[in-house]
Amino acid sequence: MTKINLNGEEVHVEMTKGEFERVKELLGREPSITELGAFDVMWSEHCSYKSSRPKLKLFEDAEKNYDYVLAGPGEDAGVIDIGDGYALAFRIESHNHPSAIEPYHGVATGIGGIIRDVLCMGVRPIALLDPLRFGKLKNNPHSQWLFKYVVKGIADYGNCTGIPTIGGEVEFDESFDSNCL
Repeated sequence: MTKINLNGEEVHVEMTKGEFERVKELLGREPSITELGAFDVMWSEHCSYKSSRPKLKLFEDAEKNYDYVLAGPGEDAGVIDIGDGYALAFRIESHNHPSAIEPYHGVATGIGGIIRDVLCMGVRPIALLDPLRFGKLKNNPHSQWLFKYVVKGIADYGNCTGIPTIGGEVEFDESFDSNCL
């Protein structure tokens, strides 16, 4: 979280001070609070993948380099050929910010997005896996609240769609105290 001085008022945003300067440069002036909010959302990790994009570029030629990759990066979901006329579709979603704000509904929109993207590839979703990261639970009511309602949201959404959560993992570390993953 970065503190920005916007027209004499302290505002908290996720963007860096350098990104704030870039917004001013693009607009040719200081942004309004609404414009700043729009840039903050669009340049967030959730929307722009700004920190993971360089790593994702490592996979951009997967379809050309591997015969079993049927659909790779840039598609709604990755699809690999597993033989005998079958293929598996995979989708990974980081929905940390919506889940950190409202865990029950935030995680539901994340799972819904995964299911939508798999369906867009013309395949039927059969199962969900959920790797989760939270801050330490001991003496941390916020992490306890997130954990309780993220898990409940995953269970309820999966039950409503009929797509079971068949596995996952959970880790607790202080590096996730302010932002679950």
